[in-house]
Amino acid sequence: MGRWVATQAAEQLIQKIADQGHANIVIATGSSQFEVLSELAKQPGIDWSKVTGFHLDEYVGLSIEHPASFCRYLKERFVNKVPLNAFHYLQGDGDIQEVISKTSELITQTKIDLALVGIGENGHLAFNDPPADFDTDAPYLVVELDEACRQQQVGEGWFATLDDVPTQAITMSIKQIMKAETIFCSVPDERKAKAVADTVQGEISSMVPASILRQHNDATLIVDETAASRLDLATRQSAEAVS
Repeated sequence: MGRWVATQAAEQLIQKIADQGHANIVIATGSSQFEVLSELAKQPGIDWSKVTGFHLDEYVGLSIEHPASFCRYLKERFVNKVPLNAFHYLQGDGDIQEVISKTSELITQTKIDLALVGIGENGHLAFNDPPADFDTDAPYLVVELDEACRQQQVGEGWFATLDDVPTQAITMSIKQIMKAETIFCSVPDERKAKAVADTVQGEISSMVPASILRQHNDATLIVDETAASRLDLATRQSAEAVS
């Protein structure tokens, strides 16, 4: 999955650089992105000096030294591996309103060519937990994290206990994510199967934030067999199989 997404993403970036002289990318974190970012950093032919990256979300109050920091994750797993033109981090332990204001101003002036995202067990997109705000025009905002989202972070091993997980995060808004020209949404693992089924087969609803991706002109959902296990037969048969 990661290799396939990385190959497609590389083609997009190379073409955008050829067409417009630069490219802008939004990058997510979490276990769904391990292989995506690892493989993307190995892709040949990308002039990374012409690529600018934006951070999708970050916990409020977490320093870059914390093992669960998304700033740390991105720095170690991607930013330090490719010579980007720039990467705009969301520093969770700084002045949050200043971070939001500065990064919002930057991204408002930028056309995002590509977004690499995932889906949470509760159907969240970035840290937009249900019920997500589909209407705000703010590029970034502070949100409260629900218990299901926080429990997922414990389950994935980022935190020892639920009490250790921050209760707030900075997140890119739904509208801002949807402004990306192309979106690749990677969702591996059986624990995401219900979220995948609700996203693909249920109503488009703020209670299933990722369902909004069905309204995007160029969004691709990439799942493995276990994540697809709750999809009905017709949906599975209509999907494109990639080995």
